[in-house]
Amino acid sequence: MPIIAPSLLAADFANLQRDIELINESEADWFHIDVMDGVFVPNISFGMPVVKAINEHAKKPLDVHLMIVQPERYIEEFAKLGAETITVHHEASIHMHRTLAQIKEAGCKAGIVLNPSTPVSVLEDILIDCDMVLLMSVNPGYGGQKFIPQTIEKVKKLKAMISERQLNTIIEIDGGVNLDTGKKLVEAGADALVAGSFVFGNSNPKSIISELKKL
Repeated sequence: MPIIAPSLLAADFANLQRDIELINESEADWFHIDVMDGVFVPNISFGMPVVKAINEHAKKPLDVHLMIVQPERYIEEFAKLGAETITVHHEASIHMHRTLAQIKEAGCKAGIVLNPSTPVSVLEDILIDCDMVLLMSVNPGYGGQKFIPQTIEKVKKLKAMISERQLNTIIEIDGGVNLDTGKKLVEAGADALVAGSFVFGNSNPKSIISELKKL
């Protein structure tokens, strides 16, 4: 069964604790937390005080996705706030080997994120150092976008690279995930699915999470 990581970007911020408890009680595996700086992506989401508050109530691992420039400046801080996994964008960190090592030294699992236009070939010399690769299946910055279908082939290519190297790297997908796209992604080799508006925009989020787990 795939790992399901509901994105709190789509939660009701006026009732954030309620939505955290909902995820705690569901079949979801992780909390996906999108940290946006308004520079690397056009949107601004939330920062360290909110992540700290989330961690105080979350009973499942925090999957922290840094959509920020120079992410290496904040890795230790997010690790202290409770992140289990920290993913940083290939497009935002020019010394990726150093950044991944920094994440691991902080006690977290380390991952690279690729935007839709970035090919998986850029991972050729760094994949061995990745606990996870997050493929964006929409352009980062906003929730509720339409799934980019080319992502399916991208997943297959990445899965082949991982298999060739006999690695245990997790493939995570973020953007436009629903029961249809999720099924195709899992069949292509995806291990983890991030779902935001599809979960929190539904009248029965727990049921939707359960359906995603069955893919």
